[in-house]
Amino acid sequence: MSAPKKVVLAYSGGLDTSIILKWLQTEYGCEVITFTADLGQGEELDPARKKAELLGIKPENIHIEDVREEFVRDFVFPMFRANAVYEGLYLLGTSIARPLISKRLVELAHEHGADAVAHGATGKGNDQVRFELAAYALDPAIKVIAPWREWNLSSRTKLLEFAEQNQIPIAKDKRGEAPFSVDANLLHTSSEGKVLEDPADMAPDYVFQRTVDPVTEAPDTPEYVEIGFERGDAVSINGEALSPATILTQLNELGRKHGIGRLDFVENRFVGMKSRGVYETPGGTILLEAHRGIEQITLDSGAGHLKDSIMPRYAELIYNGFWFSPEREALQALIDKTQEYVTGTVKLMLFKGAARTVARWSDYSLYSEAHVTFEEDAGAYDQKDAAGFIQLNALRLKLIATRNARVKK
Repeated sequence: MSAPKKVVLAYSGGLDTSIILKWLQTEYGCEVITFTADLGQGEELDPARKKAELLGIKPENIHIEDVREEFVRDFVFPMFRANAVYEGLYLLGTSIARPLISKRLVELAHEHGADAVAHGATGKGNDQVRFELAAYALDPAIKVIAPWREWNLSSRTKLLEFAEQNQIPIAKDKRGEAPFSVDANLLHTSSEGKVLEDPADMAPDYVFQRTVDPVTEAPDTPEYVEIGFERGDAVSINGEALSPATILTQLNELGRKHGIGRLDFVENRFVGMKSRGVYETPGGTILLEAHRGIEQITLDSGAGHLKDSIMPRYAELIYNGFWFSPEREALQALIDKTQEYVTGTVKLMLFKGAARTVARWSDYSLYSEAHVTFEEDAGAYDQKDAAGFIQLNALRLKLIATRNARVKK
């Protein structure tokens, strides 16, 4: 690959990406444009601007953008229409943020006439694949620089030495070993590494940052919340219409208060290794329960069962970095078709780490009390019809049993 002249870097303002910024300047002698996304990670992002300026980045080449609404509206909500869960448990909080970051990296590269983008993902993880597959899907000619796969800064000591040699400020807490690493956005926090590497050891209490302990700190009385949906997307809380990001923010606070959404999980990375992570997805866990609740009365069983059958594949595509792929888009179209009448309200009880649906109603409900009542149904359903249904479905079973009995004689 020829040396790039301009590179757009996914920049957090932290030590690692600051080292990458300087390394790009010294290794390639290129102009660097920084992009810092406010995904709702809960950190002050202005220091990233100051750090970039300190490292010689022109003010017009520093981009710090609030993309929370786009993140929830165009990425989180479509994923939740599918009820997507990876390996039965993980709500894909890290995975779903990467395609948006890559999208903006490529857009900024086009705006600035840059010939490459760069990220700080390591060669061991999933994120390198997610960043790069998204970038190539959006611009097949773009160059991607992954410093962790190129440089010889293979230890924490070497990173700190490089920082000192290049006058990169090092926070005092960065000189010691961090107890674990964290990735955060409006949907979740993901903690892994160091004290969490041995799955035989319980995660220390200090790992949990977004939720109180559901047993010892959550309220002793339940709280009820009503979530309104239109075409599969949450649009209101307790009758108040809210934007997508505001809905997730408010649900996060409710989940935090009641200790909802904790997960200690050993997942299968697609680079071939198992990885232990501790996740907190308070608002997302509530939202998933509510969405399933409204689907229960508005979604036809045939469409619902088909949707459930493709969900693992859809979730795997997101986990593996294929958001911008024809197969994910095809599945999304099918999923969105099922959501045409998924409109109504769900009432949930939040209590001691759990979110449970306790009521749901909709103008588009398929639920018929006349058919399911234990009382007189006024002819809505003829119970004799069930006999024919059973006989037709039993026919092949009877034939098999008859054949088997004959063969055994």
